[in-house]
Amino acid sequence: MILYKGQLYETSCQGELLRQMERNINDTRSNRRLDISKVIEAVDCIRQKLEAGDYDEKLASLGMEGMEEQLKAVIAMTDRRALEYRLSVELGELKDPLITGQPLVRMNEPKPEGSLSNIETQILPLGTLFHIAAGNREGLPVYSVLEGLLTGNVNILKLPQADQGLSIEIIRTLVEVEPSIAEFVYVFDTPSSDLDAMRSMAAMSDGIVVWGGEEAVAAVRRFAPVGAQIIEWGHKLSFAYLSGLSGIKEERLNEELQALAEHIVSTRQLLCSSCQVIYLDQEEMEEIYAFCRRFLPYLERAAARFPAKTPGMQAELSLRRYCDTLNKIILEESIEEQRVFSGKNCSLTACSDRELELSDMFGNCLVKRLPKREMMQVLRRNKGYLQTAGLLCPETIRHELTALLADCGLVRITTVGRMSETFLGEAHDGDYALRRYVRVVDVEN
Repeated sequence: MILYKGQLYETSCQGELLRQMERNINDTRSNRRLDISKVIEAVDCIRQKLEAGDYDEKLASLGMEGMEEQLKAVIAMTDRRALEYRLSVELGELKDPLITGQPLVRMNEPKPEGSLSNIETQILPLGTLFHIAAGNREGLPVYSVLEGLLTGNVNILKLPQADQGLSIEIIRTLVEVEPSIAEFVYVFDTPSSDLDAMRSMAAMSDGIVVWGGEEAVAAVRRFAPVGAQIIEWGHKLSFAYLSGLSGIKEERLNEELQALAEHIVSTRQLLCSSCQVIYLDQEEMEEIYAFCRRFLPYLERAAARFPAKTPGMQAELSLRRYCDTLNKIILEESIEEQRVFSGKNCSLTACSDRELELSDMFGNCLVKRLPKREMMQVLRRNKGYLQTAGLLCPETIRHELTALLADCGLVRITTVGRMSETFLGEAHDGDYALRRYVRVVDVEN
């Protein structure tokens, strides 16, 4: 399905709608400005309905995993005060933070003597954003469009294949609450193989927002027009770092390890902030094996609490490991020393190398050695891909390790159980997204 100016169309209408869209977008940008205060009101209205359970039946029909936790996060992020706070944090102090149909005007500081004093700085929408969303988390396409709406942009959204109709459902509801949004959102279920349509959408855009890995970004670069900004939100790698466990009280250590296990299993390790590797500040493999034996029961309890809905996952994982091993044998590649500690619907793989890499996911985590003196050398090999580090250590060394992780390039450092939790005013991959969706215009009065 296609959502075009608030109306639903069949996919077969795509060609005709794309031929009209440039004219429609130009008309909107020439004659209308989106009142962001009304966007916030509409989003807050949907939040209230979510909180009241009005959409529970529809959400349940989509069969999404971890819905309760995701719903809590969505409700927190879409609160009116949270959205207003985010605008203030990301775009600075403005004369009118709610943008009542006018440009966002920054309050200028007094200028040095001799400089132009009658310059007004305006924060304007980038223009038209083309969102190419990934399907690794339900609601991500809508979240991306919401950021575009909060900055007053016209938004074109290409849905991921795994969307299940959720994005159109939410955006339609948003338009019903606030009809003026209709002209600022166009949603297409175009497959990524339809390059002609993708080029057409990209040609209308001032910025292309890409959620995905290197292949997705490279593909966009091949068809993006000259002059269009490519705003990448690429795949990132996250890990837990455990140091000085013997110096932590047993009760707290048990709570933290259970929280880490539940994070690993509940996120299915599909998020950029999900733990892929558990690093221990240790030198010997025997310490790694001992930790795996200790941690596996926590992981099994978490797997029982958050059962996977996808059948055959463990069989697929076993087949993938077998094929990987065969490929290495055929290609005469070295097979790193590994020992798998298998549990019910989960596993830990103790590895002799130190590399940060993607795990087999779905409750199957890698465990490796990483003495803190080698942290910079190892982690900097993944510069550009580092996101969250979950840190578990005695309070006496937390400040030291936090500083070291930040120096290595990590952009989020949390406790091990809260690696994927959202919070008010947080940056995204070390950057404020809203700043990338606006432009600064200096106007002499």
